[in-house]
Amino acid sequence: METGKPKTLSVPVAGREYFGLGRNASYQAAHKGELPVIRIGGRFRVSVVALEKMLSETVGSKTDAA
Repeated sequence: METGKPKTLSVPVAGREYFGLGRNASYQAAHKGELPVIRIGGRFRVSVVALEKMLSETVGSKTDAA
């Protein structure tokens, strides 16, 4: 297994590190589908790869529209 950067983050950590959100705002964003979550048992995790892909597509589409 590869060491280093984790492949998933908890919802609050992903919200804080990528968007500066608090715990509740992070879970609200996940519930609205604004964070790419994976449900594992009773837990929600955010895929780092999916999140970074989503952000790069969002930035690319805004650049194209400008």
